[in-house]
Amino acid sequence: MYFEVAKEKFEYLKQHYKEMDVFVLAIESSCDETSIAVIKNGTEILSNIISSQIDIHTKFGGVVPEIASRNHLMAINGVLNEALQKANITLDKINAIAVTYGAGLVGALMVGVTFAKSLAFALEIPLIKVNHIKGHVSANYLCEKDLKPPFISLIVSGGHTAIVKTISKTENVLIGTTLDDAIGEAYDKVAKVLGLGYPGGPKIDKLSAEGENNIMFMKNDALKKSFNFSFSGIKTAVINYIHSCEQGKKEYNKADVACSFQTQAIGTIIDKTIKACKKYKIKTVAVAGGVAANSYLRKNLLNACEKEKITCYFPPIILCTDNAAMIGAEAYNLITSGEGLADLSLTATPNLNLKYTIKKN
Repeated sequence: MYFEVAKEKFEYLKQHYKEMDVFVLAIESSCDETSIAVIKNGTEILSNIISSQIDIHTKFGGVVPEIASRNHLMAINGVLNEALQKANITLDKINAIAVTYGAGLVGALMVGVTFAKSLAFALEIPLIKVNHIKGHVSANYLCEKDLKPPFISLIVSGGHTAIVKTISKTENVLIGTTLDDAIGEAYDKVAKVLGLGYPGGPKIDKLSAEGENNIMFMKNDALKKSFNFSFSGIKTAVINYIHSCEQGKKEYNKADVACSFQTQAIGTIIDKTIKACKKYKIKTVAVAGGVAANSYLRKNLLNACEKEKITCYFPPIILCTDNAAMIGAEAYNLITSGEGLADLSLTATPNLNLKYTIKKN
């Protein structure tokens, strides 16, 4: 009975969204942030509450899945109340519930999915399943009202690194992706061996400003002619360099290691992004994911794009890291395209990735 009612309301939203205000309540719990947002008409953020667990996981040197799940359970109801209060709206005004169902940590995702299903069922409104990766891309629509496909999406996060051709607000084509570690994962591993702690990205970015790019870690790029990436090699080169120095009782400059790693790893990303724009004759780039907050990437990609007369968009920092606002934006795009409706059998899909969710070029 629920799904029939939800489907009818979904069809109504699809047909009449241009004539009405659509309020989406979005839930994001894929890793270590519990976030709930209220989004109006796909682009207006009425609230975007984020309860971060970084301080909790820092002592362990990374995210502990069981602890993350437990803290999502403890936080989610309070985050909901705060999101509604900040948006000055009540649940009876919400038109749809959106939730991240993958990719991410299975236990963390399950908290959000179960909570979302309960809300949708109780309110008898549509449940929209959202791909976390595509949500990152949609973050740009929240801050760049004039952004329209086609454009090149550069996805850089802890779990994914990819260059994607965004054809429409719901259709993407994969141009290139990482064959092993994602850029954010490589940052965390390098930071760990440098003794910088978690999260690695911001710590390496900050330390790099004090160093020089004087250690060659990426000697050969076997993927130079491809749009794919590999960060396992440079990560291993950094680790071997540090271990070699320590075993030989040779001093090394941590700032130089951080700077050399960052310059070479990010340099590869920038080069391939510009090449993709040229190959596909696209003059707009939108960056998405947690590593989009990296200051070196922001400065140097903007400079590279300016030289090629390419417009480059970066979301504000708060929309780079995991947040529910981007999930609400993506859900609105799905609704208006007639996609994304889920029933109560929806479950977490932790391994949902680019290979299976974005068509290959």
